Amino acid sequence: MTALEQPARRADGPGRPRRRVPFPVVDEVARHCLQEEEPETVHIEVHLPGTPAPDRLRTAFTEALRRHPRILMREARGAWYRRRYEWELTEGPDVEVVTFPEARTDGLRRARERALCDAPPLTASPPVRLEVVAAPESGGSVLFLTINHTALDGPACLRVLATAAELYGGRDNAPAAPPTRTPATAPAADAPELPSPWTPPARVAHGAPEPSPGNGMLVAELPVPRRPKGSPFTVNDQLMIATALMIAHWNREHGAKPRPLRITMPVDDRPRDMSMPIGNGTRLVEVPFGADELTPLLDAEPRPEDVRTLLRRTSDRTRALKALSRPQLGHGATLLTAPVLPVGVRAAVTRGLRRAAAPWTSTTLLSNIGRIPYALDFGDAGAAHAVWFSAPARMPRGLTVTTASTAGRLHLALRWSRTLLGHGDGAHLRDLFEHYLHVTEEEPAP
Repeated sequence: MTALEQPARRADGPGRPRRRVPFPVVDEVARHCLQEEEPETVHIEVHLPGTPAPDRLRTAFTEALRRHPRILMREARGAWYRRRYEWELTEGPDVEVVTFPEARTDGLRRARERALCDAPPLTASPPVRLEVVAAPESGGSVLFLTINHTALDGPACLRVLATAAELYGGRDNAPAAPPTRTPATAPAADAPELPSPWTPPARVAHGAPEPSPGNGMLVAELPVPRRPKGSPFTVNDQLMIATALMIAHWNREHGAKPRPLRITMPVDDRPRDMSMPIGNGTRLVEVPFGADELTPLLDAEPRPEDVRTLLRRTSDRTRALKALSRPQLGHGATLLTAPVLPVGVRAAVTRGLRRAAAPWTSTTLLSNIGRIPYALDFGDAGAAHAVWFSAPARMPRGLTVTTASTAGRLHLALRWSRTLLGHGDGAHLRDLFEHYLHVTEEEPAP
């Protein structure tokens, strides 16, 4: 039984509905490490060609919340010395979840800023909000979902939004079948010895940070990278290499000594239909890269055989890591959150260990949502033609890369800590990512 499938504890009295759920490991660790200056939010923006009717959308989204009742929760009150944090399940929303801000020319920019700096409170159910913002340049609208990451992740909330789309538009939003991966071949015999996990990985070099704390973000639309049919590597492997080369190039430009990289990759094994467990359901693995593997590809014209070699090695690594059975945050986090000591004591220990382990934290996080499996068809408002996600970018990583694909296009979000990078740095990193993503492509045969 996973953390998301724990049965809720019933309230006192026979026949009463489920009322409380202990915090899973991921939720508790996030709760221990909350920071006001860099809120742990996940942002999703869904671009539609039209604008949904306010009353119909509110009705559909509220009913979608009820059909996925695990999202209707708030943090239960308790003393610092209690042994567990608990979610209190509610019959309905405590607050108005769906809002329609007044249309303005900078509405999209302001909505993105709110998504990064204003987390929905854990004390009100549900810890998510949906804003519908006008998009004057396209004549349509953008649905902005802001999620408190202590409670929920992006794929879970996208599932709820897909249910709302089906209720609103009356059209099937069943998930498409996931893409299949070419069967594994034997691991490459020339695979180099990887750096020890005890070796501190490279950090993203400081750029031109901004004076105010918080996160900055830049979104871009790119072509989905080509790959030969039947290739053993996936688009995710190409994105992984583009991310590693982007950071290696950036660090070289800023005079940092070449070091091994480790890139955190969320793995989500949940079904995408109505049975999908709602909450923080991904497990985190780390993909290593040696400095010597990346350096040859930083040349102006890298050799195609070097690119193919790194693609093959990366495919072997990601395949093995996805098949690995382990707790969501590893065995150490499971031990750390065991309800032996009061949560107040465990919180202090967790924060101390986080600071001490900062040099061994992975270089960055790449969260590839992949092809959006739902049509997200809102009837008279149309179907989604672009969907962006972004994940929190707190230090010591300070930079996250999130990708998704819709309608044959790749939607990239770079999010960074403003104590590490500035907006101009984000634009340069986007250009580097686009360049190295193109490097991973193989030209079609004539």
